[in-house]
Amino acid sequence: MKVLKFGGTSVGKPERMHSVAKLISDKDQKIVVLSAVSGTTNALVDISDKLSKGDQNAGLAAIDALMKPYYDFVDQLYSTDTAKAKGKAIIDAHYTHLKSYAGKAFSEKETKEVLAEGELISTKLFQEYLVEQGYNSVLLPALEFMKTDADSEPVLTYIEEKLNALIKQAPDTHLFITQGYICRNHQGEVDNLKRGGSDYTGTLIGAALRLEEIQIWTDIDGMHNNDPRIVKRTFPIPELSFDEAAELAYFGAKILHPTCIRPAHERKVPVRLLNTMQPEQKGTVINSKTSDREFTAIAAKDSITAIKIKSTRMLLAYGFLRKVFEVFEKYKTPVDMITTSEVAVSLTIDDDKNLDKVINELREFASVEVDKNQTIVCIVGSFGADKTGIVKRIFDSLQSIPVRMISYGGSENNISILIQGDHKAETLNALNEGLFFAEVVR
Repeated sequence: MKVLKFGGTSVGKPERMHSVAKLISDKDQKIVVLSAVSGTTNALVDISDKLSKGDQNAGLAAIDALMKPYYDFVDQLYSTDTAKAKGKAIIDAHYTHLKSYAGKAFSEKETKEVLAEGELISTKLFQEYLVEQGYNSVLLPALEFMKTDADSEPVLTYIEEKLNALIKQAPDTHLFITQGYICRNHQGEVDNLKRGGSDYTGTLIGAALRLEEIQIWTDIDGMHNNDPRIVKRTFPIPELSFDEAAELAYFGAKILHPTCIRPAHERKVPVRLLNTMQPEQKGTVINSKTSDREFTAIAAKDSITAIKIKSTRMLLAYGFLRKVFEVFEKYKTPVDMITTSEVAVSLTIDDDKNLDKVINELREFASVEVDKNQTIVCIVGSFGADKTGIVKRIFDSLQSIPVRMISYGGSENNISILIQGDHKAETLNALNEGLFFAEVVR
């Protein structure tokens, strides 16, 4: 059995749902995870924002703007009057449900319930299309098996137990449809796996059931060696190790959600990245194999804040680093990069929600400088201690670009540099040419 996850653009139009149905039409047993129709989650966020502020009229207008186009979607999705009637009944029910939130007390709980509507709608519409076309399929509600604990971490044993039980209730079915992104929390309330969570749903299912393969279908033909939206010439990577993929996802590769690699890695389930628009392409497979490529790919992470912290005690500041990181731990602020000297440490964060509080506490024992609008550029490859010339090739490529920080040695798969955000495009293109297309001179 495999699990196939399809993103919002893959189900964003009726004809694309038709294409997805064809892609899953063989007799192999599979679980299909769907995101909300593209644009829906953003619209639901806007609706929640308006209703939470008590602006009922604006909230209702936003609900109308979201839901009315779904009736045209239904007309184009189905070919029979019976199926169209069922599809419109689905839209009517969700339309009414969303409008019922207007005028109610609106908290984070209601926000999460509203955000769940997108995946509930897309999967119900798709399941009705499969029924119309004569597919042997069953809808598995994610809210009956996807659960997180008090720390918002998925409970893999629970997912495995509940999902296996649901599948056993349909022994003659080869096609199971479910929602990405949504779940229940430890209190049993509707919750979600955060942005990009449909990828996470797919990999959690694949890992929990120890499936043959996890397939993530998007609108890009696999992981590219660089950002194709910015860089002039890129190419897809046929194979990546889990470690390489995790680094690229965390440091900005848009095709993959950072959290989704972990469960697949833990249970050694391969992940394949494929293109719904070009299903004949081989895409990228992520597995446990190690690579001996010097350079594999480059990714960039924007909106980074750099913080330089200098001890007021000058030399031999015993316990200085401990005190620094206790502050970041206190405010639950993860650190991406770090470099140190005898009396100072420079580090980066991408979450500045508690930045003012962090800075105020750090200034009790250190001088602090803050630079915003920074970008981390992550170069992924095989950088073992026995390799020579790696850093030279990187810096030869960056002769005209000022580098704020460099992190090398913490991982055999990642070298990271920090630059001003304004230099991002220039840096990505320069590295692309210098590392992947230039003749190597030793």
